[in-house]
Amino acid sequence: MKKKVALDASGYRKFGMLDKIAYAAGDFGCNMSFALKGTVQTFWLVYMMMETGLLSVLLLIVQAWDAINDPLIGSLIDNDKRKYKMGKFKMYIFIGACGLLVAGAAVFLPFPDASVVVKAILFVLGYIIWDACYTVANVPYGSMLSLITEDSGERAQLSTWRSIGSMFGNIIPMIILPMLIWQKVTYDGTGDYHTNPVTGEAYKIGDPVLDPLTGKQFETLLGERVFWAALIMGVLGFVAFIFMIKKITIRVDENSVKTNEGEKFNIVKAFGNFMKNRPAVGATIAAMGMFLGMQSATTANTIMFATYFNKASMSGIVQMIGFLPMVLFLPFIKKLVNKFGKKEASVAGTLVSVVGGVIMMIFPMVENRDTALIVYLAGLIAFGIGMGVYTCVSWAMMADAIDYNEWKFNTREEGTVYSLHSFFRKLAQGIGPSIVLWIMGVLGYNSELGTIGQSFETSHNMCWLVAGLYLFSAVVQFIGVALVYNLDKKTLGKMTTELEERHASAAQTANVE
Repeated sequence: MKKKVALDASGYRKFGMLDKIAYAAGDFGCNMSFALKGTVQTFWLVYMMMETGLLSVLLLIVQAWDAINDPLIGSLIDNDKRKYKMGKFKMYIFIGACGLLVAGAAVFLPFPDASVVVKAILFVLGYIIWDACYTVANVPYGSMLSLITEDSGERAQLSTWRSIGSMFGNIIPMIILPMLIWQKVTYDGTGDYHTNPVTGEAYKIGDPVLDPLTGKQFETLLGERVFWAALIMGVLGFVAFIFMIKKITIRVDENSVKTNEGEKFNIVKAFGNFMKNRPAVGATIAAMGMFLGMQSATTANTIMFATYFNKASMSGIVQMIGFLPMVLFLPFIKKLVNKFGKKEASVAGTLVSVVGGVIMMIFPMVENRDTALIVYLAGLIAFGIGMGVYTCVSWAMMADAIDYNEWKFNTREEGTVYSLHSFFRKLAQGIGPSIVLWIMGVLGYNSELGTIGQSFETSHNMCWLVAGLYLFSAVVQFIGVALVYNLDKKTLGKMTTELEERHASAAQTANVE
């Protein structure tokens, strides 16, 4: 006998584990593409050997378009009144998912011998195609959280499970991918190194080529594998998206609470409302801090592991240590939120991250590289523990910010508010890596040398750069959550109660009519 599905008062399947798993699958799908962003810079810097200054400019250009692209698509979704069989949010996600099947590999076309002009064209076109498909899927996915449930605690759970999906979506590109695309260098009779720096004897064919500075084996990037890996990840992401679309339930009317019916959409007005929306601005500042620091550090971190520690293939495992502490909070996040509130718990977490950033500033001063790596790991773990709480509730904080927009301005603009949030996030994702690439060039990184032949001074400078970026990230997150975001537990309760009263009144009026 088929088990009877429990329904809520509105006739929808009650919110439960299926919704949480399905929503997590959506961010897994997003991260099958998004997590490759850090690899993009490394691929074009190390394998395609694009000069740091040129790559910095091109990255800034495509990311600026990326940022502008988001609010345009968000407003398109908000103003789309057509009726879709699967719902407009799911429809847009499906269209974007189809594009991401192959678009993720478009920016990894492996032609290292092409001219500089051809490389620049391939990079810009590939990135724009990839980004357009990703935005079409990601903007409605993020906006949809506020439509799955109106309950604050359930939204916090969805945010947590989104973070779980993100974490598992990062495992493949962060841990497994480096092991596949980085290869130990062996002697083939060519190159600049012909003598073993440890023994002083000439290399024989097949011997490991050692770094004269560290005595450890060089590693090199296999660009063609990156292309094929991106294609495979596109397929995995598509499967995850389809699972989410089929299994998740939207319980709030997608076109509900539109009190500005008949008004022409005004992006300037929407932008002005967003800037008055303190929770949205605070959550956005915190997210920008995270991306300006952590995302910007990705390439410098990979170069640091390749040139200073000679462990590029293992860099993903080390980085994952910073994400794992988040798991510690998963069983307790609902209790933490209910007892202390999202803002209050996140503030405490960002303070711990600041401490982790300070510890990281110590490791470049440690001469022994093995000991330095241990100190780096200690700082990374502290940073990850602090990030755990904030990461688990960050998306729920944005869902509350969308409600705040309705509460204060009497208009509900899920797509617009979320996409403007995404706009600033992506500005940070573009500006940060661009600046870091430029700084890497100033600090001595030479693209023509790849990861082999960089000076000791350059590799050591990468350590200072990475440590500084993590500390900067933690400080900005603290400012956004502690000083700007103003939806503490008491205010959130008041807002939720008043919105429920408005919705009940509106529903009663509609029934009378």
